Amino acid sequence: MQDDDVLAEFRASKALLEGHFLLSSGRHSAHYLQCARVLMNPERAGKLALALAGKLPRELRKDIDKVISPAMGGIIIGHEMGRALDRDAMFVERPEGTFEMRRGFSLDSGDKVLLVEDVITTGKSSREAIRAINQAGGDVVAACSVVDRTGGEVDLGVPYYPLIAITFPTYAEDELPPKLAAIPAIKPGSRAQP
Repeated sequence: MQDDDVLAEFRASKALLEGHFLLSSGRHSAHYLQCARVLMNPERAGKLALALAGKLPRELRKDIDKVISPAMGGIIIGHEMGRALDRDAMFVERPEGTFEMRRGFSLDSGDKVLLVEDVITTGKSSREAIRAINQAGGDVVAACSVVDRTGGEVDLGVPYYPLIAITFPTYAEDELPPKLAAIPAIKPGSRAQP
């Protein structure tokens, strides 16, 4: 899939929103990509996962033992990546504020893990998930996401493969342009704000 094809999927599912949004990172934006909407259609989610799997180098795809995604946003695309790569797909979640593996999920020591996200904006959640996976005995060998909102600036400590890079400006609370500041912010994501 080309970038225009991916954006067409977001537009077709009404997943590209405009307004004033408070992102999970704590930053503000006039645009929000509601990946849950683009992934709610199983055929579309599968197509995006196949395209994302195609971004991974062939040797890396062969080395992956498990696919893990952070709850909530990464669960659907993580599951579909598991299907695309024919690997088990699990997730980490934050029952007490920090990521951990639960629900009987476990890793064998040294399992090579692919971290799968829907959107990466700052990389904070991804780095937290990587730490939790490593603490559970896994070895995160790479990360991928449907959307990279970092402008190519994120460092996750592992190779990173996005399906598409989209650079919508984001702002700290004290940097808001007047036009954006005049609109009440809504928080469409699943993560509690700091």
